[in-house]
Amino acid sequence: MVGGGEGAFIGGVHRMAARLDGHWDLVAGNFQSDPEKSVAFGKAQGIETDRAYPDFRTMAASEAKRADRIDAVAIVTPNSTHHAIARAFLDVGIPVICDKPMTITRKHAEDLADVVAKTGLPFILTHNYSGYPMMRQAREMVTSGGLGAVRIVQVEYAQDWLATELPGNKQADWRSDPAKAGPGGALGDIATHAFQLLEFVTGLQVQTMAAELSAFVPGRRVDDNVNIMLRFGTEARGMLWASQVATGSVNGLKLRVFGDKGGIEWAQETPETLLFTPLGEQQRVIRRGGAGVSVSATYASRVPGGHPEGYLEGFAQIYADAAELVRAHQEGREANAFAKLAPGVGDGVRGVKFIEAAVASSKNNGAWTALE
Repeated sequence: MVGGGEGAFIGGVHRMAARLDGHWDLVAGNFQSDPEKSVAFGKAQGIETDRAYPDFRTMAASEAKRADRIDAVAIVTPNSTHHAIARAFLDVGIPVICDKPMTITRKHAEDLADVVAKTGLPFILTHNYSGYPMMRQAREMVTSGGLGAVRIVQVEYAQDWLATELPGNKQADWRSDPAKAGPGGALGDIATHAFQLLEFVTGLQVQTMAAELSAFVPGRRVDDNVNIMLRFGTEARGMLWASQVATGSVNGLKLRVFGDKGGIEWAQETPETLLFTPLGEQQRVIRRGGAGVSVSATYASRVPGGHPEGYLEGFAQIYADAAELVRAHQEGREANAFAKLAPGVGDGVRGVKFIEAAVASSKNNGAWTALE
């Protein structure tokens, strides 16, 4: 692992998710930019002294020479550092599991995509919500035609944790710094999740958008509220709202898809149920682990129905998919179809293009802008 040291939030989540299914062991890391603190943190995690590294370049070079080299590296650092770290490990033949957004510039995103295309190395992007069983159920329902032709897609991601300035908060500080977070605030941090999820579930790709980005907190240098209208390559239309100043909202990721034969609705805060309403019929509740769920949803489930399953398990599914992709690469075989649902480098490039187009549209008074 690179990043995720003392004071980090997402690093601990990655470590728990990676361990949940028994596929991964944490054996090496560069956890903080301060070399001494990084080594000390690694030792506290039970890592051998010679594999608790002072910096990521030393880690990549050293691990590449070992007979028991790491199978993959997880990158859980601020956005601006992703490219350099990922490139260092890809260049020595080590697969990458990377937090989103993949990079902060299109040039860097396309560079990583080129390397992956040339080497064939697995690259997994941790858009963890696409690991939820009910999101894989929803994808199968939409793509199999269960909703008919998609007409409307609505997705939102509402939080309130940045409704005021949080001086001294490590997580807030880097997310509010465009040099570290990139050109998007809420746009890069949570709207990219919403964007990836709507494309994952519907199979549609956004072609053009009209965006308005706002910074409601005085002095904030990146957006904290995002409103975007979306057009696809079909008659379907979409809307995306993401906010980190929505007072009273905790982690309100919601998705609704409406077709000419039916509609579905899902909310991350009640992740085990998917509402399905066929046209002209009573609404149905589809439950994780219940009757009638798809094979892909069952594959992504860990405990019997009725026993709560949520955020960590959804995150763990991405790590389980990553394990299958890495093993398949090592063994020279085709990975199973379920693992191929994991977000990859192509999703990373799409996410960066999404951020770029939204910023450009907003600067041009919400003009329709191509995502290309």
